[in-house]
Amino acid sequence: QSVLLEDFKVTEVTVVATFLQCLAKHVPNIYSAEMDPLLEKQEEMVQAAILYPLECYLFGEDPDIFLEKLQQSGTSQLCGKVFKGGETTYSCRDCAVDPTCVLCMDCFQNSIHKNHRYKMHSSTGGGFCDCGDTEAWKAGPLCTKHEPGASGSPKENSECQLNEEIMEHSRRVFPSVIKYIVDMLIWEEEKELPLELTVREKVDSYYCVLFNDEHHSYDHVIYSLQRALGCELGEAQLHTTAIDKEVSAFWIWEKRHSENVSQRPLHVEVLHADVMAHQKFALRLGSWLNKLMSYSSDFRQIFCQICLKEEAGSEKPCFISKLMLWDAKLHKGARKVLHELIFSSFFMEMEYKKHFAVEFVKYYKALQKEYISDDHDRVLSVTALSVQMFTVPTLARHLIEEQNVITTITETLLEVLPEYLDKNDKFNFQGYSQDKLNRVYAVIYDLRYVLVSKPTLWTDRLRERFLEGFISFLRILTCMQGMEEIKRQIGQHIEVDPDWEAAIAIQMQLKNILLMFQEWCACDEELLLKAYSECHKAVMRCSTSGRSREKTVFHLCGHTLESRPYRVSADPVSIHLPLSRTLAGLHVRLSKTGTISRLHEFVSPEEFQVELLVEYPLRCLVLVAQVSAEMWRRNGLSLISQVFYYQDVKCREEMYDKDIIMLQIGASLMDPNQFLLLILQRYELADAFKKIKPTKDQDLIKQCNVLIEEMLQILIYVVGERYVPGVSNVTKEDVIMREIIHLLCIEPMAHSAITKSLPENENNETGLEKVIDKVATFKKPGVSGHGVYELKDECLKEFNMFFYHYTKTQHSKAEHTQKKRRKQENRDEALPPPPPPDFCPAFSNVVRILNCDVMMHILRTVLQRAVELETHLWTEAMIQMVLHLLSLGLLEEKQQLQKSPEEEVTFDFYHKATPLNAVNVLMLLEKLKRVPQLEAQKDTVNWILQMFETVKRMREKSSVTTVVAATSGSEATKGDESTQDKEKAERKRKAEAARLHRQKIMAQMSALQRNFIETHKLLYENTLEAQGKEDAIMEEESMSSAIDYSRIALGPKRGPSVAEKEVLTCILCQEEQEVKLESAAMVLSACVQKSTALTQNRSRILELSGDTLDPLFMHPDLPCGTHTGSCGHVMHAACWQKYFEAMQLNFRQRLHVEQIFDLENGEYLCPLCKSLCNTVIPIVPLQAQKINSEDAEAVAQILSLARWMEIIIVRISGYSVKNAKGEKQNLPAFTSKGMGNSALEFHSILSFGVQSSVKYSSSIKEMLILFATTIYRVGLKVAPNEADYRIPMMTWSTCAFTIQCIENLLETEGKPLFGSLQNRQHSGLKALVQFAAAQRTTSPQVLIQKHLIRLLGVLLPNFKVEDTPSLLEVDMFHILVAVVLSFPSLYWEDAVDLQPSSISSAYNHLYLFHLTTLAHITQIVVSSATESPTARSSDNSEEARSAQSFCREVCQYTSGCFSQDIPGWLVWDCVKKGIMPYLRCAALFFHYLLGVSPPEELLQVSEEGQFKALCSYLSLPTNLFLLFQEYWDTVNPLLQRWCADPLVLSCLKGKSIAVRYPRKRNSLIELPEDYSCLLNQASQFRCPRSSDDEQKHPVLCLFCGAMLCSQNTCCQELVNGEELGACTSHALQCGAGVCMFLKIRECKVVLIEGKTRGCLYPAPYLDEYGETDPGLKRGNPLHLCQERYRKLHLLWQQHCIIEEIARSQETNQIFFGFNWQLL
Repeated sequence: QSVLLEDFKVTEVTVVATFLQCLAKHVPNIYSAEMDPLLEKQEEMVQAAILYPLECYLFGEDPDIFLEKLQQSGTSQLCGKVFKGGETTYSCRDCAVDPTCVLCMDCFQNSIHKNHRYKMHSSTGGGFCDCGDTEAWKAGPLCTKHEPGASGSPKENSECQLNEEIMEHSRRVFPSVIKYIVDMLIWEEEKELPLELTVREKVDSYYCVLFNDEHHSYDHVIYSLQRALGCELGEAQLHTTAIDKEVSAFWIWEKRHSENVSQRPLHVEVLHADVMAHQKFALRLGSWLNKLMSYSSDFRQIFCQICLKEEAGSEKPCFISKLMLWDAKLHKGARKVLHELIFSSFFMEMEYKKHFAVEFVKYYKALQKEYISDDHDRVLSVTALSVQMFTVPTLARHLIEEQNVITTITETLLEVLPEYLDKNDKFNFQGYSQDKLNRVYAVIYDLRYVLVSKPTLWTDRLRERFLEGFISFLRILTCMQGMEEIKRQIGQHIEVDPDWEAAIAIQMQLKNILLMFQEWCACDEELLLKAYSECHKAVMRCSTSGRSREKTVFHLCGHTLESRPYRVSADPVSIHLPLSRTLAGLHVRLSKTGTISRLHEFVSPEEFQVELLVEYPLRCLVLVAQVSAEMWRRNGLSLISQVFYYQDVKCREEMYDKDIIMLQIGASLMDPNQFLLLILQRYELADAFKKIKPTKDQDLIKQCNVLIEEMLQILIYVVGERYVPGVSNVTKEDVIMREIIHLLCIEPMAHSAITKSLPENENNETGLEKVIDKVATFKKPGVSGHGVYELKDECLKEFNMFFYHYTKTQHSKAEHTQKKRRKQENRDEALPPPPPPDFCPAFSNVVRILNCDVMMHILRTVLQRAVELETHLWTEAMIQMVLHLLSLGLLEEKQQLQKSPEEEVTFDFYHKATPLNAVNVLMLLEKLKRVPQLEAQKDTVNWILQMFETVKRMREKSSVTTVVAATSGSEATKGDESTQDKEKAERKRKAEAARLHRQKIMAQMSALQRNFIETHKLLYENTLEAQGKEDAIMEEESMSSAIDYSRIALGPKRGPSVAEKEVLTCILCQEEQEVKLESAAMVLSACVQKSTALTQNRSRILELSGDTLDPLFMHPDLPCGTHTGSCGHVMHAACWQKYFEAMQLNFRQRLHVEQIFDLENGEYLCPLCKSLCNTVIPIVPLQAQKINSEDAEAVAQILSLARWMEIIIVRISGYSVKNAKGEKQNLPAFTSKGMGNSALEFHSILSFGVQSSVKYSSSIKEMLILFATTIYRVGLKVAPNEADYRIPMMTWSTCAFTIQCIENLLETEGKPLFGSLQNRQHSGLKALVQFAAAQRTTSPQVLIQKHLIRLLGVLLPNFKVEDTPSLLEVDMFHILVAVVLSFPSLYWEDAVDLQPSSISSAYNHLYLFHLTTLAHITQIVVSSATESPTARSSDNSEEARSAQSFCREVCQYTSGCFSQDIPGWLVWDCVKKGIMPYLRCAALFFHYLLGVSPPEELLQVSEEGQFKALCSYLSLPTNLFLLFQEYWDTVNPLLQRWCADPLVLSCLKGKSIAVRYPRKRNSLIELPEDYSCLLNQASQFRCPRSSDDEQKHPVLCLFCGAMLCSQNTCCQELVNGEELGACTSHALQCGAGVCMFLKIRECKVVLIEGKTRGCLYPAPYLDEYGETDPGLKRGNPLHLCQERYRKLHLLWQQHCIIEEIARSQETNQIFFGFNWQLL
């Protein structure tokens, strides 16, 4: 290396030579192993051979030390972090100059914007953090990390200056490095290298290189590789993923969905090995430079200078331009390196950013054309950098002035779209390519970026250049004016719908640009006038066509109109008129600024030709009218869609709204009568308003009526819609407030719905927040749904029924809502228009059309037709509009009279409406009130008549002398009052009539109801009977309350079981049946699923297949149980079987349809509630049993616990002897004492009462077997096998586990143990427990006995069965359920089928329960009572004393391992808390098994009362330790054996950990309150399996908090030979296949079950308006909503996730294409 260093220390020429020699020598060797390179090794060699010596020469000392020093010396003020795809970016709505100004996560967290109204979004990649850029922010441009002096260095020295020597070295080295990179990247020779890099001996090896593109899908490439290389699928996949991952290699591929697999061939080249090596190394050098740039500003400046330096005297572009122009030819990896280099150098230095922008604009056209024909995404193109330059205000201004950027962009647009121009030079996008147009939109976006911030200072040069750009832009609009003309189809329907989307899409893209151009023009008076005249010329040029026809004359009411004949229904018409609409926009701005007074200097009145300007927009509105009159039906959907967008919020500002303004301009400048005649003629209604009798053709009459309605509506809009700044003196805020008021008049709306219905400006803002609180109040949401805004009452008076942005449905909805509201307030239903604001002077003439002759003629004609009852010639809507126009005229006159004296008011609407010689409108209105069809309009007519009166009085007051005025006034008021009184009486009469009508209807309804009850008597009787029964039982109880032993479930004092006669209705055949043992089976639909809802140890690995599992004992961790839930709907077994078979048949016929449920595994949807089920539970009736108290007393004398245990042991050993005859003796070792007592023999167990076994009907038996097999199959994940020995174990296990789940749920919800279960839980649990008891009869008794012996092995020390688990390894409640249910098998005899009588079973239950309770107490004491005592007064209660003595015993048996010093009260406390869940579960179990009513205290929630009640119900002493004392002799040996267990000892010594009681209640993980914290975690998430930086989908498991990498090949796992995605395989372990995830970047919850099913669910995060934000589309700050999170928690704990998934998949079946398996 020293030699190399020597070589480098020479003059510049030799530096270059040495550098190139060094490369020529080393590069080919380093990059020779191209097929499977060892990346680490390559990197080492590059460092050692090339980069290290280079750095040493550059810095003159050890590079690491030097760079460390530079790093310390201070950072740049700009952050400059480049975003990767999927990273979260933040924008501040209060401070950002435009929405493209964004911050990265770190800068945002440390900035002031954190407390502002910010927005969060996911980056598409390739953006750049704007922290530190003062032009991007109105306030707070720097975060605390980038403030000068933040890193602890003194302020002056914010960047360390490099010394001269290093600068000199850089100036020598950089040029050769850059030249090498540029030369190699744009090198075209495939076989040769440049001379200076050629090595003497040339190796002949070549590579075939496959290039990445965007047109072929992943699978397509795998297939091509397989065919070409003849390799296996697996190998081809490896290659393709290598191409996908290896960004630095040339094997680059990009995953693509397969929709648009193109027919293009894959791009392949053959390269010489050395060329390949140098091209790879050039990229490596690029990243080296990139790293260097970040260290010092001087490096950046030198780099930029060299890149921009042009060779003297040559026309060739500079280095950086060469690279930009070559960008489209580079592959993905090279582009990434190049763009990062530009970011880290040019964009970090403002001065050079400007130079770069100039170069960029210089080659703009070439670059955009390259991009449009390229096949890579926008993110990977150099053109995507435009946003970084064009949005900087100063830079944009510089580019407009110096580089004429607006003209450049518009010309580019015209140059890339010529193929879409037709012969008239208008665009026509038929057969367009979607991809190409999407690329063209990028150019339109650039225009938007340049215009985004308006200049404050105008220079002459800026004006001139902007105007040039504007004129150039008008050329594009000229090509759009009148494009895609359509003609009405007559006769036959159009064959192919034309493509309309492209034209509308471009219109949408241009909407904001048009508005911005108008805003820019309005900034400066001169400019506005010049722009207006240019625009006017352009419109005129487009309007000349069609002059050829002769003018025709049209007379009406003594007025004539000369115009050229044109009919929308016959001649071509276009909806696209951007020029006319821009002119309208400029006209309004002239009016607003008052500049309109100088207009004549620029456009002479002769040239103005207002009729021509109005013509085209008017045609467009007529087209809309005719479409709604269904005259264009045969033109297909495309026209309907265009009309929809024309008025839709996305386009209307630059389409519909401007057309209305254009008509207002016409109305203000034309003679009003002429204007109306023109409108009548264009609407083709001239004849309709002459006295010609129309046709009899109903369709034509209907058309004509709709056209009249549409025309009247447009007239209302022209006169009444004044909320446009410039048409009247309103502000933008007023306009938005009015929009919101009218939206909320329809119904209360969510924030997002309002936002969607308001137009956005260029910064995507609607201005909603500023004004919403003035007009509405916010109502918070509940647990579901969203918050809504409700209109404030004082704003209701602003409601205008004919608001011009209402759609037809909105109009009728709003009218209905408002009338209903007025009715409720007992007011009249008139909805007159609110008084409109005054027109600006330029528009003041518009109102003249209200009182001109033609208007009066129109109004009178319509009213007359209504009065003369020519029903087919008018409609109610038409009358409504006429009344509205009358109201507007009267309001106008009233307002004018209020402002100025009567003589000056020329607006004489009143006189025109009430002439002496012609028909008087007032008379017509009076008659209208009597027309029955117009009952609804009566109030409005009255309002108008009053207004006439008011205006008349105002006119008279000022003309007649005061005396007369006074009298007439009082008379008028009198008259007024009398009419008001009349009206009141009338209203009262109406109300009374309505009341009577209501009464009548109610009577009818109740009669019907009675009738229904009669016919469906059985339905009701069932419910009534049940009630009656309960009452009867209540009475009995109150009688026997003196001896309240009836509320005890166990032992000799057991209360009577309440057996009801159950009559159930089958939901399929609707027939009823009583549930009896001998009748056909009834079943409940049910769902069995594995569950980890109660697990205490998430890290335990679950056994996925249960072939070898022995499920008899449940570990106290409850790692995974089998839960059975039911929806509570009853069917006959036979009906259910038919239903299920029908579904299977149906499914086989529709093979191609993906099914939500898996019929193979017995799944189906409940026929009634559609919840997912996979089996049915047979309903087994409860066997009512009563105990004879005398017998019980007698038995109690003899049968003590000790005696009972001996009997059992004898019985079991007897069985074992029997079974073992002929087998080898392997009996459990019994104690000799039991055998020695001759009095007890094999049959003595029967002596305490037996009865013959219950006989079940064959159909019940069949269902018992079916359900048991399902439990076995689902719970163990094995193939069904009816004879398997584990079936009974699984039955007991699901019974115990389901009870534990329900107890857990009741506890977490804080509900009482009994009486609060939902009906479905109650009936499901009842059926499950009864089933579990009955299932024993379907299995061989010998088998059940074997299980019983193993279970008793845990409790009784007398017989040691092999593999008996330790006391601490079993869940006692599971054991209790299993022993109680299996115990009757001991009564089995060969000859007779016996079962224990009530008394026997009462004792069996009691002693079995007491034994398990004793064992459980021991468990609790050993595992949980070991905490160090907290200071508390020594509590010397009886419980504490007995606890103390018990501990002494335990201490003795564990030979001192158990410390004796734990105070008794503490032990008692632990036991009482720890045993509670077990007692609650036992109470539920015995209640559902025996049917004994529980004590009252268990029907409400109370800590203390509950414990006592449980003890009494379960026959336990409240001091539980007394049990030990009572049975001491018998229990002593058991306790000894329990304590001597090795596991107990190791636990006490602290070597192993046991479960502590009470177990912890599971809940979903804690989520942060603010969503950006989660995004922060996700951004730090690194996928454990892949090193590249491509976008990941981090997902959070809500059960355990694990962060996973979803939907990505890197984290797929093979489970049982299947590829599963990270989430799916995690769910198998974490939730036994069912799991709940939060997709962090999309803010959605995903529920999944198994490998094939899942659904999306709203996340529990809401914005301040109470709405969720899936996909972070709106980007508002989000906060955790606890209620919704709780709802998710309950969804999990109630085991309803599967049900939710099935429901969701049934309602939206769109998700079928989604491969849940790979999630």
